[in-house]
Amino acid sequence: MAVKKVLMGNHAVSHGVKLSRAKVISAYPITPQTHIVEKLSEMCANGELDATFIKVESEHSALATLVGSSSAGVRSFTATSSQGLALMHEVLHWAGIGRLPIVMANVNRAMAPGWNIWTEQTDSLAQRDTSWMQWYCETNQEVLDTVIQAFKVAERTHFPVMMVYDAFVLSHTYAPVEIPDQEKVDRYLPPLQPGLHLDSENPMSFGALTPPEDYMELRYIAARDMARALDVIQEEGRLFGEMFGRTYGLVEEYRTEGADTVLVTAGSMTATAREAVDTLRDKGQAVGLVKLRVFRPFPFEQVRAVLGKFDRIAVVDRNVSPGLGGIFAAEVANALAELSNRPKIYRFIAGLGGRDITPDTFFEIMDLTRTQEYKPGLTYWVGLKGGWHAV
Repeated sequence: MAVKKVLMGNHAVSHGVKLSRAKVISAYPITPQTHIVEKLSEMCANGELDATFIKVESEHSALATLVGSSSAGVRSFTATSSQGLALMHEVLHWAGIGRLPIVMANVNRAMAPGWNIWTEQTDSLAQRDTSWMQWYCETNQEVLDTVIQAFKVAERTHFPVMMVYDAFVLSHTYAPVEIPDQEKVDRYLPPLQPGLHLDSENPMSFGALTPPEDYMELRYIAARDMARALDVIQEEGRLFGEMFGRTYGLVEEYRTEGADTVLVTAGSMTATAREAVDTLRDKGQAVGLVKLRVFRPFPFEQVRAVLGKFDRIAVVDRNVSPGLGGIFAAEVANALAELSNRPKIYRFIAGLGGRDITPDTFFEIMDLTRTQEYKPGLTYWVGLKGGWHAV
């Protein structure tokens, strides 16, 4: 039967991987994800988890190892952060377009320079075009549940999944987490039944030279199938809810009834935003919250349906693309661009490099959204020393 334990976010991942019965784990330690693979190595060593743990000399090698194991039809897992994820970049493409159902936990950490170990989403978002699904988690419970769903969706769609959550805010923070019953997880996530895979009895080539007359079709098929994966993610989120009592979607609304202005967030800041929305609602302000859980594949239709009905939206990014601004804001604006009565999109950047995002941060964001003249494309930086600035 299910049990509740107080777990740090990193150990929630470890338990999710154990419940998913991964068979090959390969990773290189990097703060702040190290606890994940330390716990998994203990589980392998003491017999809790029947898996092979492969020690390597770099993150590049860790993922290259899993390209091999996953190509051989084995359920595979890794974890990383920041500079480690950047070092994997070449191999991310091989796994993504190679259609390998690997699951990776990326603990969001700011990129250097300057050298920083605290949270920011730029590391994962810099990999958004590598044909990996990306899902952003709000709580430690969602972290564990997402690992299990990620394996199921990856193996149904033949795309790898990067499940993402915030350094220290979740990774090193302890919270009550329900650990599902193994038998029930086994019913939800049966053993991997690989399709095309490396087999000495049926030899074939993988990743061979692809000439111009074939390459474009290869990419078209991947783009088509990634878009279709949205239905699978929703279906598995509902099925998970039916079995375990916690349903997950692509885009989630909170107190949006009658709202004229909504916050749009992703990751752990969403929990803080909920508190801010409650406070503002108690003061009579018609505000709400929309959480973006799935970033790749991007849920265009759901974003239009949910956000298109509001007058103003404030997208809060814990990331930055220099020369563009916040990445979530740009994607939301793209999704809403063709609506005839599209909302005014206010763009905000906050919390880079682990700077705190508090309820007061959201109060300031909502005040700016309500009082500042709307200028398309303008980005507000909040939480700077000396106050906010617009670029």
